[in-house]
Formats: sequence, structure tokens, C-alpha cells
Amino acid sequence: MTLVQHASTIPSSARFWDRIAKRYSRQPVSDEASYQKKLQITRDLFRPDMKLLEFGCGTGSTALVHAPHVNHIHAIDISAKMIEIAKDKAAKANVSNVTFEQATLETLRPQDEDFDMILGLSILHLVEDRDAAIRRVVELLKPGGYFISSTACLGDNMKIFKLIAPIGGWLGLLPVLRVFSTKQLVTSLENAGLEIEQRWSPGKNKGVFIVARKPS
Repeated sequence: MTLVQHASTIPSSARFWDRIAKRYSRQPVSDEASYQKKLQITRDLFRPDMKLLEFGCGTGSTALVHAPHVNHIHAIDISAKMIEIAKDKAAKANVSNVTFEQATLETLRPQDEDFDMILGLSILHLVEDRDAAIRRVVELLKPGGYFISSTACLGDNMKIFKLIAPIGGWLGLLPVLRVFSTKQLVTSLENAGLEIEQRWSPGKNKGVFIVARKPS
């Protein structure tokens, strides 16, 4: 698998995430019970020979938790500072089957249909083009492979973000932030050819966790 990163194509919002990386790495999980349930749902689908991709991996915590249960995880993020922290965590934990790289789905160039599972956790509302990201996921998944996502669908109950997000972005206080509903997200996944197998949310304003599968 050949991975090519073009630094000039890394989004400008990387500066926002670089700036908060250290603070982000110190934040505790906001809902530990829900996080553990998502981990378990994902882990129930694992096989020891699986090869995973996680995009928007942040400081690598989830990839490192999953690492003992699969063959290899390639974890990417737009923030060089986040990746730096993730690599340090992997080294301290002596985890050798996770590769961290500053990249995006667009700059990543493995072979098509290369991954058994792709994780996109708390990221689809932070990308410029949700539909394009999902189409790229489908290209990278093997037939029968899984796309696991956890997404803040702000259009369900927090539509005011449509007004706040552009102002916050212009001031440098917010990253790219897209407002859409759960229904719109599901439509995007289905239009890309994915089949929804599980859908769960821990509560109002908590985001939606979806297990989708690429047909064999």
C-alpha cells in the first residue's frame, strides 16, 4: 500500500486543531458509558486479520484501544500536532500495529477496496463535503466491509449553528462545521451504496452512531 500526502492540500482548518491539540488530548471522554458501548459494538465486528482505516483520528485514543484486536490500523488526521501526540502515545504504550499519518481522505492513496473497516468518529460534521468523504470511504472499503461513524447531527436540534458556524470560522474560534440532520446523513450513506445495519444514539443532542456495510 502506497500512501502519498501532499501538504499543500491539507485543509487550512488544520491550524485550528494544531492550536488546541494539547488541550484536546487532556480532555476526558464526556460520556464514558456511551463511548464504551460504541467501542464494544465496533469490537464485536472485528476479526484478527482485519485492516482498518480511521480518519479524523485526533490524538489516537480510539485507534490504540482497538489495536490489540485487529491486524493493523492506519490512522490519519489533518492536524500535525494531533498526530505528533498520537505517535508519542503509541510509543509509550508499545503499540506497533497502528500507523499515524497527517493526511486526509483525499490525500491518502492506498489501493481501492483496501480496508476491511473504516472508522469516522466525530468527523463527518467537520469535513467540507460530507458526500464526497462518504464516497471516498466506499471506494476504500472492501466488499462486505464496514463503515462505523459517530456524528453530531446538529440539524436535528441545534439549527442555530447554521448561523454561528460561519462567524466562528471567520473569527478562528471554530473549525469547519457543517449542520445537517440524521435523516440527511442516512440519505448520504445510502446514496453512496452503503447499507445501514445499526443506528443508535445515547440521547438528545448526543449524536448518532451508525454501522453501515458495503455490499459484498
